[in-house]
Amino acid sequence: MVVMLSHCMDLQDESLLNSATTLTNKQRGNEVTARPATLDSLSIHQLAAQGEVAQVAVHLSKDRSLLSKQDERGFTPLMWAAAFGEKAMVDFLLERGANPKTMARERESALSLASSGGYVDVVETLLRRGVDVNVYDWNGGTPLLYAVRGNHVRCVETLLAKGADMTVESDSGYNPMALAVALGHRKIQQVLEDHILKLYKQT
Repeated sequence: MVVMLSHCMDLQDESLLNSATTLTNKQRGNEVTARPATLDSLSIHQLAAQGEVAQVAVHLSKDRSLLSKQDERGFTPLMWAAAFGEKAMVDFLLERGANPKTMARERESALSLASSGGYVDVVETLLRRGVDVNVYDWNGGTPLLYAVRGNHVRCVETLLAKGADMTVESDSGYNPMALAVALGHRKIQQVLEDHILKLYKQT
């Protein structure tokens, strides 16, 4: 299976927020019409996205520089693994020394990609590695904004608990609360409201 990376975060006719995320042909509902690629023919980025730890280990044993290799868009193997929620692969790459703070060409980050997919276990792992919870891309999108957009309640809670800034706005002018309201994500709205009340009580 050939893994493709595409822009698919269009919100309400692309008026709210855009982000890079990942979809396989299977997730798009497409039938495979060509012979699937063998593991030997896949790049380290594709292997990372598919969670092929053993195969990635073989590649790294031959060329350790592949650990930080960026593809044409600047995505590292760690970023691909985070985007697909491949927790075991994320752990493996981090243990081998992958930099969780690396940015892609449009400032996409492993944390933003994991947040947009709702992979809270990956989000927690990256945050424990000291990644900036408020890292932003060229669209002004933050991990919190992407978690809100995807209606990922647990990710939102985790990011808020780690100090995510609720006042940051994307380039389209939406902060997390405004985005939750616009998309009708009521549970997310409640989580954000509860967090605001908690902050007020602390002042």
